[in-house]
Amino acid sequence: MADSYFPRWRQQPDAVEGRIVGTDERLAWPQMFAMGIQHVVAMFGSTVLAPLLMGFDPNLCIFMSGIGTLLFFVLVGGRVPSYLGSSFAFIGLVIAVTGYGGHGPNPNIPVALGGIIACGAVYAVIGLIVSAVGTRWIETLMPPVVTGAIVCVIGLNLAPIAVRGVSSSNFDSWMALVTVLCVGAVAVFARGMLQRLLILVGLLMAYVIYAIVTNGLGMGKPIDFSIVANAAWFGMPHFTAPVFNMQAMTLLAPIAVILVAENLGHIKAVSAMTGQNLDRYIGRAFLGDGLATVVSGFAGGTGVTTYAENIGVMAVTKIYSTLVFVIAAVIALVLGFSPKFGAVIQTIPGPVLGGVSIVVFGLIAVTGARIWVVNKVDFSDNRNLIVAAVTLVLGAGDFSLKLGGFGLGGIGTATFGAIILYALLRRKPAQGPVA
Repeated sequence: MADSYFPRWRQQPDAVEGRIVGTDERLAWPQMFAMGIQHVVAMFGSTVLAPLLMGFDPNLCIFMSGIGTLLFFVLVGGRVPSYLGSSFAFIGLVIAVTGYGGHGPNPNIPVALGGIIACGAVYAVIGLIVSAVGTRWIETLMPPVVTGAIVCVIGLNLAPIAVRGVSSSNFDSWMALVTVLCVGAVAVFARGMLQRLLILVGLLMAYVIYAIVTNGLGMGKPIDFSIVANAAWFGMPHFTAPVFNMQAMTLLAPIAVILVAENLGHIKAVSAMTGQNLDRYIGRAFLGDGLATVVSGFAGGTGVTTYAENIGVMAVTKIYSTLVFVIAAVIALVLGFSPKFGAVIQTIPGPVLGGVSIVVFGLIAVTGARIWVVNKVDFSDNRNLIVAAVTLVLGAGDFSLKLGGFGLGGIGTATFGAIILYALLRRKPAQGPVA
C-alpha cells in the first residue's frame, strides 16, 4: 500500500528522558503544546531582531513566520521538522537598497519587498530543479569550503552596521557593551534551555539594566512605555504592498544561493539526528522555503529560512515530531494579531539592540568557520585556501560590481565569487600551501 502524503502520527505513551520522538510520532497534546511554546521562544529572538535591524514591522514578521512554517509543513507533507523565521542573509542588502538609517520604521520597505519576492521565486525554481534531478549538483557547486565562507561573510559584512548603530554617543556604546556582557554571561554560566535562549535572555537582562539606568537614574534616553499602554490587545497586522524595482530585485535575488546552502545544511543535520534519510524531501523543502519567502514579501514581511535555533531545541529534547511545528506556527499567528505585543518589541532600546547585533553577527561569522571545522576542510590545499581568503575579503570589504543595470553588493559578490572561483580551480591538482 502506498504511503499517505502526511504521516499517521503515532502517540508515544509519555516523554521519557533520552527517548527519541520521531517525525511521525507525537506525545500527549498538553506536552505537545508545551513543546510548541518552547519552539516559539527559541525562534523569537532572531525572528524579531532581523526585522528590527531592517526597519520592518516585527509583529507582522512573527505572523508571517507562522504562515511560512505552515506552508512549509504542507509542501513537505509533514515529513521535515522545521520552523521558518526571519533570515539574516537579507539584512545587509536590504539596508543597502533602502538606504535605511537604522532607527524606527523603514520608509522604503516596498522596494525591498520586490527584491525579497524575486529571491523567493529563484529559490522556489531551484527547489523544482532539485526535485527533478537531485542535490548532487548543489553539493558539487557548494562544498563545505564554499558554504562556510559564504556564511562567514554574512556576519563580517554586517559588522560595520552593528558598530555604527551603537556609536552615536558614549552612553550608547557602553550600554551596547553591557548587553554583550549579559548575553555572554548567559551563554557561559546558564544551563539547559536557559542557555539555549542566550540571545533572548541576555536581551531581557540588558533591557532591565537600561530601564534602571535611564528611567530610574535619569541617564541617557529613557524608554517610552506609553506606546504599550496605548496599543490595543487585538488587531490586524499592518500589511505592506511590494514595489518591483529591477535594481533591488537583481541585488536581492542572489541571496537564494545562501538560503539553499543554509537549508541544505539544516536538513542534513536533522537527518543525522533522527537517523532518517530526508534527501528525498530536499527539493520540496527548498520549494516550501522559497514560496514562504514569496508570500511573506507580498504581505510586507522579511524573507524566511529554516531556523538553527529550533534544530538546537530538537537536539536537546530529542522530540522531532513535525506536529510540534504546527502548534508553534499557530501560536506565532496569535501573537501576530496583538498590537500590544508589537508595541512591547518597539520599546527595545537602540543600544541594547545594537549590542545583541554585535553578538549575533559575530556568531554568524563563527558559524561559517564551524562548518569548515566540522567538515574537516583541508586548508593545506591551495584551492580551499584561495577560495576562503578571497571570499572573506570580498564580503567583509563590501566589494560591489555593476554591469549595466545589474549590480551585486558585497555578500552577492562574495557568494558568486566563491562558487565560480571554486569551480575554476577545483580541477587543478592539489598543491602545497601558499608560502
